[in-house]
Amino acid sequence: MSDDYRQLLDATIQHLDGLKSRGIRHVAVAPETLRALALPPKFPTANFPSPISKAPVAPVAQTEPVLSMPPKKSVAPVVAPKIVASIPQVEITSASPAKAAAFTALRERALTCVKCPHLAASRTTVVFGVGSIDAQLMFVGEAPGADEDEQGEPFVGRAGQLLTKIIQATGLSRADVYIANILKCRPDTPGQSAGNRPPTPEERATCLPYLQEQIDLIQPKAIVALGATAVDGLLGKTLGITKLRGNWQTYRGIPLMPTYHPAYLLRNQSLSEKRKVWEDILKVMEKLEMPISPKQRNFFLPA
Repeated sequence: MSDDYRQLLDATIQHLDGLKSRGIRHVAVAPETLRALALPPKFPTANFPSPISKAPVAPVAQTEPVLSMPPKKSVAPVVAPKIVASIPQVEITSASPAKAAAFTALRERALTCVKCPHLAASRTTVVFGVGSIDAQLMFVGEAPGADEDEQGEPFVGRAGQLLTKIIQATGLSRADVYIANILKCRPDTPGQSAGNRPPTPEERATCLPYLQEQIDLIQPKAIVALGATAVDGLLGKTLGITKLRGNWQTYRGIPLMPTYHPAYLLRNQSLSEKRKVWEDILKVMEKLEMPISPKQRNFFLPA
């Protein structure tokens, strides 16, 4: 190991120790560094002692660096990995301290996940979930979009704003329910400056255990699956969302209501389609024994 690299490594460790002492538990690393972590450490041959060295050099035991870097193409000063941002601390509260602690530990594991290297390299942050972990009602969507990836919270874009209105129409707020996605990272879109893509079956299978643990800890009394990707990811159904929506299913012993994704209602704003989704939500309210007013029952019905 060269003196330059050793000095860099010591400085990096000191910097991370400083962050830790200030209560920062995680740091996000530049995408190129994450990609390099998947490769075996390499060092330029110029950094190793020459075989004709005058004094014998004791062999150095190879250790795994705390933060690996891409191999240099030429002998040049080593550039430290760029720490782009720290992940903010979020206090998770519950009526059960043990439940809150387990949920916090789960969140910390998810925030540092690199099981899908291509997603870890392209994401801004992991979008874990938001809401009450004591909620009776849970909404599950597809995957974060650009707005969610930037803000670190699910359903904050146009579709998310519509979901918020649907939740408020029931008499609840986002803080009263829990909202999560099948995928915790935004699906990468190489070569595209905008747009989204659905998660692949492999990505869904890799990320699903995090959602399953969330559901097992929250134990909601009902789940609403928003859109075909969420329904397929949870139930593995192939009937299609059009045939499944409005019909109760079961997931991990919990009643599950499939319905259209809010993004669908943004594309198709006919009164009849809005009514279909609202009828699904009314069934959920009835399942949870929530009060339903005549006004709520008549939402989106023709005048």
